[in-house]
Amino acid sequence: MRTHFIAIGGAAMHNLALALHEKGYQVTGSDDAIFEPSKSRLEKKGLLPKELGWFVDKITNDIDAVILGMHAKADNPELIRAKELGLKIYSYPEFLYEQSVNKTRVVIGGSHGKTTITSMILHVMHYHNIEVDYMVGAQLEGFDTMVHLTDKNDFIVLEGDEYLSSPMDLRPKFHLYQPNIALLSGIAWDHINVFPTFENYVEQFKIFTNQITKGGILVYNEEDSTVKQVAEESENQIRRIPYQTPEYNVIDGVTYLETSDGPMPIEVFGAHNLNNLAGAKWICQCMGVDEEEFYEAIATFKGASKRLEKIAEGKGKVAYKDFAHSPSKVAATTRAVKNQYPNRKLVACLELHTYSSLNAEFLKEYQGALDAADVAVVFYSPDAVKIKQLEEVTYDQIANSFKRDDLIIYTNPTEFKDFLFSQNLDNSALLLMSSGNYGGLEFSSVKELIN
Repeated sequence: MRTHFIAIGGAAMHNLALALHEKGYQVTGSDDAIFEPSKSRLEKKGLLPKELGWFVDKITNDIDAVILGMHAKADNPELIRAKELGLKIYSYPEFLYEQSVNKTRVVIGGSHGKTTITSMILHVMHYHNIEVDYMVGAQLEGFDTMVHLTDKNDFIVLEGDEYLSSPMDLRPKFHLYQPNIALLSGIAWDHINVFPTFENYVEQFKIFTNQITKGGILVYNEEDSTVKQVAEESENQIRRIPYQTPEYNVIDGVTYLETSDGPMPIEVFGAHNLNNLAGAKWICQCMGVDEEEFYEAIATFKGASKRLEKIAEGKGKVAYKDFAHSPSKVAATTRAVKNQYPNRKLVACLELHTYSSLNAEFLKEYQGALDAADVAVVFYSPDAVKIKQLEEVTYDQIANSFKRDDLIIYTNPTEFKDFLFSQNLDNSALLLMSSGNYGGLEFSSVKELIN
């Protein structure tokens, strides 16, 4: 089968391209910009386009499937040519569904925890040598790609993102998967540039729940009142399995999960991650892994990339980075680190980087999000606001939103870095939360602070 990727360089797109190449498909692609690590990974497999840009002559009648990335615009010349030729054009999630139509589809949805829960499930399966297809939103230890597709595996585990599918298909990605087994971890308003109201955002999860195949299973976090309402009010004829945060204790910086065989030390920590673990356990049980086998495997799970990822540790010092950016994620991550190291000073640094976080109206949702930190810092780039064509966010708006008198705010990357490297981090924990890099901070340089 011959496939062509329009915008092959994206994180998700290039992983799908690699997966199809591994499966034996003939893969080509185009993009106007390709960055690392996509560039090197595509080049290694001979899939890197010879030159950047869009080329109409690449679109020919012998292409079986054109896969369209979100980076491509509706007026893309390759896309226009594909339409003229009547070629089959898929969005990323649409193509994944086609690849899994005869499999048991396990879809992990929710505003937060999706990547971690999916990663936990895949770690358990990998530990027990159970082969499954998958798509996950982070690079995992022991896995070559973020996407794996075969013709033989019975299960496919999909991270169910609620963001849009493609420039041609404005449905949320997870609406296209039609799960046999699904999980909902939490609902906290996000992506306000697409879902302008909380009610509109919640509606997407109602649609997702109603698309679970008849007789299927929904595993849901009953501690989230909105999730509980969505799950229990759905008239879909499915089995519902609620879960909640299990009992655990933190002793000398180590988290112990309470099990039927007694306390078990685990690598991950924080109430939100223990809640994620409980959801992953139920999904694994639905996939044939019993509780004892799950615990044996999960004890060695160290977390997904950029999700409370330890980047440095020294005597009495530790540093983590985390992808947290929405208010609920920031609050949960900050509390988790403080609870793990209650006797250390917690320096928490948040970069406002996404459309939602840089929206002046949305900022008020951050009230209390950094309350667990001893030193709370917010960084944002006025240039990022301009690039996203948003109204200017002011210092006062940020200060008022977080409702914290001692909040430290930086807009200059050099000044932020100078502040960071002037800190005495003896008996401290440093937490860097961002989906960006604070205007150019090399996270590897943080080791200098800790060692």
